Amino acid sequence: MAKKVVATLKTGKGKEFSKVIKMVKSPVSGGYTFKEEVVHNDHIKDFLKDK
Repeated sequence: MAKKVVATLKTGKGKEFSKVIKMVKSPVSGGYTFKEEVVHNDHIKDFLKDK
């Protein structure tokens, strides 16, 4: 997987993506967990808006 990511960053296409980390409250324990995902820059607000 690392080779694919490095190859993507070298071509310049990697600038269109961002790693987004969102805190999500667990309904069972009440604690927080972190959901992280690599998202296209156009879809960052949609990712953060979803519950």
